[in-house]
Amino acid sequence: MSKVWNFYAGPAKLPQEALQRAQKEMLDWEGTGMSVAEISHRSKPYDALHHEAMSLVSDLLGLDEDHHVLFLQGGASLQFAMVPMNFIPPGGSADYIMTGSWSEKAIKEAKIVASAREAGSSEADGFTRIPRQDELELDSGAAYVHLTSNNTIRGTQWRDFPETGEIPLVADMSSDFLWRPFDANRFSLIYAGAQKNVGPAGVTVVIVRKSWLEKANSNLPTLLKYSTHVNKDSLYNTPPCFAIYMVRNVLAWIQASGGLTAMEKRANGKAGRLYGVIEAHPDFYGCPVAQDSRSVMNVVFRLPSEELEAKFVSEAAAQGMMGLKGHRSVGGCRASIYNAMEPEGVEVLAQFMEQFAKKNG
Repeated sequence: MSKVWNFYAGPAKLPQEALQRAQKEMLDWEGTGMSVAEISHRSKPYDALHHEAMSLVSDLLGLDEDHHVLFLQGGASLQFAMVPMNFIPPGGSADYIMTGSWSEKAIKEAKIVASAREAGSSEADGFTRIPRQDELELDSGAAYVHLTSNNTIRGTQWRDFPETGEIPLVADMSSDFLWRPFDANRFSLIYAGAQKNVGPAGVTVVIVRKSWLEKANSNLPTLLKYSTHVNKDSLYNTPPCFAIYMVRNVLAWIQASGGLTAMEKRANGKAGRLYGVIEAHPDFYGCPVAQDSRSVMNVVFRLPSEELEAKFVSEAAAQGMMGLKGHRSVGGCRASIYNAMEPEGVEVLAQFMEQFAKKNG
């Protein structure tokens, strides 16, 4: 097979080491004579794997004992509804910071089941930047403040999370979870669909503060209560076993590679290379994102015309660089360079961009 560089925004590239481990263990996992995809989730081998994956999340983030790691289904989209259902009390409201499509989807779901308000937004600037702290109008009585840490479509990312005082902080970290060290214990709840940065589609990592659960709504269907999953270690019903197995493989790779400090150094180097090419060719490439808000996971850029953008995507694909077309809602080009994307792949793209600008500029 010729080498393919996967720049898709999600489902996205997985570390080769994690895939090779799965390949080796596919037909006979842990000496069971079965694949992990077909073994009982109540068996001792799976139980050990399940809790190893939870422990790896806790260890990588340095979680305190008041936080519990969950593996749920339904993606981030289900979390858009579960969070307000559990934590906005009758007559209460939550604050949402608007930074693009995913925060818009989150507040839309919240408003179906409770009251929610915009506490800050960069919509007036086309969602090309992250709102500043002094632009936020937080309600001191809000049930929580919700943000989207990285925006795959617009290519923006929070570098410094906002101060919310005593108001619980909730974050959708689907597209940049575990890319750098940060104080996860500040958050009352974090959720992340795995399919962008930590695993395949089918499982969502949720981190919830146990003491906050004491305030949660108990009058909900069983599977929609976080307490159900905390009490049963995400084993109340059949979990997505193979997806969790792959998450374990990815987490083990992150740990063996030097942890989150190494991931941050790797990510900044890759993003810096691509943004450097864009800045070196200001008459050909343009990044519509404010410099202090640029994502290191999703590098978005425009070319002088849509025709050139289509040519760029087509010629890149012919050379093995896949998934560089921007989101259909905004157009342009986008390179998603999550943890698993090797610096070598980014260098191939950077050199292609330089050559393309030279030939077509």
